[in-house]
Amino acid sequence: MPTAVLLGGNGYLGREVTRQWLQQEPNLAVYVLSRSGHNQLQDPRLTNLTADVTTPAALAAVLPANIDYIVDFIGAPQKDPAQLKRLNQLPAQSMRAVAEAKHVRAMGFVGGVLGPKSFIQVKKACLADLKQSPIPLAYVAPTVIYGGGRDDALAKMVPLLKLGGFFNRNLRPVRVEDVAEDLIAQLRHAGEGHDEN
Repeated sequence: MPTAVLLGGNGYLGREVTRQWLQQEPNLAVYVLSRSGHNQLQDPRLTNLTADVTTPAALAAVLPANIDYIVDFIGAPQKDPAQLKRLNQLPAQSMRAVAEAKHVRAMGFVGGVLGPKSFIQVKKACLADLKQSPIPLAYVAPTVIYGGGRDDALAKMVPLLKLGGFFNRNLRPVRVEDVAEDLIAQLRHAGEGHDEN
C-alpha cells in the first residue's frame, strides 16, 4: 500500500490533490499534516494529524514508518523575515530531511510566482535546495488557482485575469484540477524509477 504525506494538505490545492490521488490509486494511504488536524475531506484511507512541520524531528515523530511520497503545500507571503522563513523555508527543509531519512520515492513542492519579491525569492531558494537532494522532486509553480468550488474575491477576478494572461503569463489563472493532476503525475512518474522503501 503506497503512502503519501501532505504537509499543509488540507488547503485548497492539497484537498484537490488528495481527492484526485485517492481516486487514481485505490490502495493509497494519505496522511495530511496541519496545525488544526482537521480536514473537509472524509475517507477511510485519509488520516489527519496535527504536527509542527518546521522541525524534522517533530515531523518525523508523527509519521508512519514507511513513506512513499511527501509533498509540501505550505507557504505564505509575509513581511516579517522570521515569519517568511517559518512558513516557507522551514517546512521545505523538514520535508527534505524526512524524505532523505526515510528514502521516499519522490518529494513534491509548490512554488510561487506571484506575490512580494521576498516571497518569490524564498520559494526559489527552497526549490533550488530541494533540487540538490538525491530524492526525485516534482513541483508546480501555479499563478492564480481557480475552480473546484473556490468562491472568493480572487475567484471572481478570474475573467479579468484570463484577459491579462494573454499579455503576461504570470497572471494567467490555472484550474486547481489541472495543477493537482500535473503534480500527481509528476510524483508518480518520479517515484517509478526510485527504489521503494
